[in-house]
Amino acid sequence: MQGLFDLTGKVALITGSSKGIGKAIAQEMARQGAQVVISSRKGDVCQQVSAAINTQCEGQAGGAISIPAHVGRKTELQNLVDETRAQLGKIDILVCNAAVNPHYGPMSSLPDDAFDKVLSINIQSNHWLVQMVLPEMIERKDGVVIVVSSVGGLRGSDTLGAYCISKAADLQLVRNLAVENGPHNIRVNAISPGLVRTDFARALWENPDVLSERTSGDPLRRIGEPREIAGSAVYLASAAGSFTTGQNIVVDGGATIA
Repeated sequence: MQGLFDLTGKVALITGSSKGIGKAIAQEMARQGAQVVISSRKGDVCQQVSAAINTQCEGQAGGAISIPAHVGRKTELQNLVDETRAQLGKIDILVCNAAVNPHYGPMSSLPDDAFDKVLSINIQSNHWLVQMVLPEMIERKDGVVIVVSSVGGLRGSDTLGAYCISKAADLQLVRNLAVENGPHNIRVNAISPGLVRTDFARALWENPDVLSERTSGDPLRRIGEPREIAGSAVYLASAAGSFTTGQNIVVDGGATIA
């Protein structure tokens, strides 16, 4: 079974990977032998994470480099792709994880600039980045794209409307890309986490009473940890997931079934 999840020799570019779910995905892919690219806006933080991964993987196949980029700026995304190829030679796996949510409240109070930002960062930047990486995957007849969506894309919300709209759009982006690129042996899938212990969701878990109320109706009755999302990413990126495409893997402790 170990060989099914082996990523030795693969290069994985992961956005928003200096913390939270993205960082966990990078750590676990490196443990499976991949060379991973740590990328977010803050270069010093990216460097710290890549250094820690290299220490973790010392003497093993996996490792990390850091290339900072703002995903909302197309020129910086192109530089991210170009620098990855220059330093590591190729991109086998792309994980679009970076996302924002600048507005909490009903859509009736959603400012236009906040809506624009959500759509730009959470959807358009994923489209840009995928299109930058696809040509080499098509040429090789091999590649993996993973988009980190959210259970918010599966249900309505009275406080996270714009965010949920963007995450639902990401799911359709995945389906479209899977249909278009499947004939080239490129697999495109999404992961939809539920409530996970990240800075992004801190308001929902740092208060024990709020956390208890939020998870009381979930079958597992607890919050998820970033590493529990990373396992699904390793599956999708490896030979274990080689017949899986156009799918959305929900990892939410059962929240959406209760």
